[in-house]
Amino acid sequence: MTRTIVASATREIVIGFDQPFCVIGERINPTGRKKLAAEMVAGNFDTVIKDALEQAAAGATMLDVNAGVTAVDPNATEPALLVKTLEIVQGLVDLPLSIDSSVTAAIEAALKVAKGRPLVNSVTGEEEKLEAILPLVKKYNVPVVAISNDETGISMDPDVRFAVAKKIVERCADYGIPAHDVVVDPLVMPIGALGDAGRQVFALLRRLREELKVNTTCGLSNISFGLPHRHGINAAFIPMVIGAGMTSAIMNPCRPQEMEAVRGANVLNGTDEHCTTWIKTYKDYKPSEGGHAVAAPVAVNAPGDAAGGRRRGGREARMARG
Repeated sequence: MTRTIVASATREIVIGFDQPFCVIGERINPTGRKKLAAEMVAGNFDTVIKDALEQAAAGATMLDVNAGVTAVDPNATEPALLVKTLEIVQGLVDLPLSIDSSVTAAIEAALKVAKGRPLVNSVTGEEEKLEAILPLVKKYNVPVVAISNDETGISMDPDVRFAVAKKIVERCADYGIPAHDVVVDPLVMPIGALGDAGRQVFALLRRLREELKVNTTCGLSNISFGLPHRHGINAAFIPMVIGAGMTSAIMNPCRPQEMEAVRGANVLNGTDEHCTTWIKTYKDYKPSEGGHAVAAPVAVNAPGDAAGGRRRGGREARMARG
């Protein structure tokens, strides 16, 4: 069984087909958030701190950390800013982290200070990217997100996207990186623009699981881009992609409707043994005015229970975000 291990300083999480769905909190990302980008450039991390704490309390399994602020300040040094942001976040929450950058120097700088075993987000099928990122992944012995596009861009043909994913997995093997340390992003297209985007990704996920035997992820809200009431589409999408074999997603854990869908899918998929996390979260359920559960802040993967991460001692948490 494919098992991708990520870790913070003291907590180990397993991403896998037999594990609870891994929710990677997306909020620490200045892309499309001009106010946050300006704050980070100015050295103000109040929003970063708020987003880290809120996502952890809402049940995120991991947190994605991005410091790409060039849209606000083209002269900003991303490596230094990413390191600062990463250090602040890992000092606040005991969750594994995803190091999110398109700048190789920033990824390397962050890997030098990261505690535990972070996830590198990401590498594509472009030769330049493979040659830059894969040696770092091997050197630091960390897992990596493999995005299914290459020099030709993002193909609308799911067979091409599968071929790019296969190429990346094979190139990883050339560097001695095992398939269980590759988490493939098959690229979810907006359903409003491409009517069979849902069916495409479901078929891709089954192939990735059965043929390449890799874990998978996506930018969850891509599916609803451009549509009204996006949270409803996202919430419907979650159990369907989990049923097709997806094992993680970059998403906003602070949306109750979507987190209810994750927790419910874990129950029905048999990865929340004895419904432990569901019961802990919703035992005091009270409908809110919006019709969603008012739940206790219990993590999707609560440490020490059947749905949870493992504790470790010693020195050891895209196209359009909705």
